[in-house]
Amino acid sequence: MALLEVAQIRRAFGGLLALDNVSFQVQPGQIKGVIGPNGAGKTTLFNIIAGALRPHAGAVRFAGRDLTGLRPFQIAARGVSRTFQKPSLFLRLSVLENVMVGRHVRTRRGFLACALALPAQRREEQAIRAAALQQLERFQLAADADRPVGDLSFGNRRLVELARALATEPRLLLLDEPASGLNTRETDDLAREIRRIRDSGITVLLVEHDMSLVMEVCDEILALNFGTPIAEGPPAAIRNHPRVVEVYLGGQV
Repeated sequence: MALLEVAQIRRAFGGLLALDNVSFQVQPGQIKGVIGPNGAGKTTLFNIIAGALRPHAGAVRFAGRDLTGLRPFQIAARGVSRTFQKPSLFLRLSVLENVMVGRHVRTRRGFLACALALPAQRREEQAIRAAALQQLERFQLAADADRPVGDLSFGNRRLVELARALATEPRLLLLDEPASGLNTRETDDLAREIRRIRDSGITVLLVEHDMSLVMEVCDEILALNFGTPIAEGPPAAIRNHPRVVEVYLGGQV
């Protein structure tokens, strides 16, 4: 059974049809890419899957359960986490605190326990801190744990956001333009991290403009143009698909 099923999604903004009858699946353990020129509907599609937008038609199912209409924190609690095109971090908080924010989706203690600082709540907070530190160690950022995240380089901010997403213990990770703003070395490092994430048992769906990264790491690719799927398949087939070549290069093939 597919881990993620996107079925006949339609979404419009006023008179602009951003997504039109988009359907695809992501299998467990797969790295799947979504490509397309600017305005193809890629980010709109991610926002619908993650709960930031509601579709006007169609459904999103995760592990057989309907996610359509759920709020982002509810979807995160079910095992779907995401990063953003531009790192969405709390710049004045420390690196560790930013990652701990992601971990709180797995907490059980309520407001009263936090307000009273009950022993169970203190133990849970210690567990959150330990789990966040483990993620920072994974990305060699533990030495920066107490630094304000705003002091980090752009590339390391990307890693902090990735660590925060993984701290939610997702089954499916959505990566929105993860290579944006990275140099060649950082992009190569990112490719290795994406494969490591998949190898750890987390399925990955990514939107990306860097075609070399997409072709290197993805098992399967969906190509969109003006909100409509034009091709889907393994990288070799997409690379040579006439409609994809036409959309990216212009003119007739």
